[in-house]
Amino acid sequence: MSIKVGVVFGGETVEHEVSIISAVQAMNKLNLEKYDIIPIYITKDREWYTGDMLKDIEIYKDMSLIKKYGKNVVLYYKDGNYVLQNKNFPKTVVSDVDIIFPIVHGTNGEDGTLQGYLQMIGIPYVGSNVYSSVVGQDKVYMKDIWAEAGLSMTKYVWFYDVDYKKDSDKIVKDVSKLKYPVIVKPATTGSSVGISVVEKEEKLIEAIDDAIQYDRKILVEEVVENLQEVNIAVMGNYEHQKVSEIEEVISTNKFLTYADKYISGGKGKLKGKQQRINSKGMASANRKLPADLPEKLHKEVEEMAIKAFKVLGSSGNSRIDFLIDSKKNKVYINEINSIPGSLAFYLWEEKGINYTSLLEDMINIGIKDYKKRLSKTSSFESNILKNFTANGGLKGAKGKLR
Repeated sequence: MSIKVGVVFGGETVEHEVSIISAVQAMNKLNLEKYDIIPIYITKDREWYTGDMLKDIEIYKDMSLIKKYGKNVVLYYKDGNYVLQNKNFPKTVVSDVDIIFPIVHGTNGEDGTLQGYLQMIGIPYVGSNVYSSVVGQDKVYMKDIWAEAGLSMTKYVWFYDVDYKKDSDKIVKDVSKLKYPVIVKPATTGSSVGISVVEKEEKLIEAIDDAIQYDRKILVEEVVENLQEVNIAVMGNYEHQKVSEIEEVISTNKFLTYADKYISGGKGKLKGKQQRINSKGMASANRKLPADLPEKLHKEVEEMAIKAFKVLGSSGNSRIDFLIDSKKNKVYINEINSIPGSLAFYLWEEKGINYTSLLEDMINIGIKDYKKRLSKTSSFESNILKNFTANGGLKGAKGKLR
């Protein structure tokens, strides 16, 4: 009997289109002998749709077709099953679902929001839980936790948009404690959206104003000199982890931009709609695989990646990005992507794990995590309110919890 896998993607995020690319790639690689694929597409206005045509990348060229031919649904628990039900009349069940596979990048999907809903209704799901998703999406939380764990990072400062608007001079003064050039980032977005490299203080305000369009929390970090940017994927959970091959990403810019990752040819700018999104996503970015690293640095990246993954309590398949000063041979951990673009499948192929096997491994980890959650006590059978009186509060309830 096939397992019904609901692949959730899209969403209200600046990485909406990137999520579509990653999800369509994955749906076309899932083993049809083991899994029934149920696409669940979330529009930018947060409506959920399902339908077989959502497996085809071409349908997204005209979004009106999705609303016309797709079924607008809600996901919830009904009569012992997790079901997708028509949102509008007649409210019939379209399909039941055994496990959810989130392939949503960024806000309201990768940041613990979706995971919280799935965990609340009790359905098994693939990937990191609520807590690790939250800290994995928020670069400030992430760095503070990694700093406590002793992982090597570049110097950084952060602030809220409200503090900047109240006293921008103070923020500029705080940033001046760092060494220029610096990189300015929205703290909770991905795919290099809203990121700028600032060579001199005069350009800082412009970069912050850009980042604030995307987030209320802003991160500013020192730029690594003699930069060599490498990525590695870690798969597993808090009990077991294994690592992929390491890639070196190649960019003509000071960091891997959105255009490098997703715009055909790696050129052009994010603004405007004339550029063509590359349907291969991160799999098409320029890279050297495996990365050209001395054995010592190769091992250091692997060990640091596993520690970072475990410290955050991550699960599934995450990509962790590193910055290396190639002259000093100094490694800095940069960030984690709990649902990476293209699910970083190309990093695992170098280890002999094809995309189909990778997806199966991720689903199996999700099932194990679900069983582990069920094994822990999360509520009590007793109802202390049965002894509650409006005037006297709880009577005789002490010691009843077990």
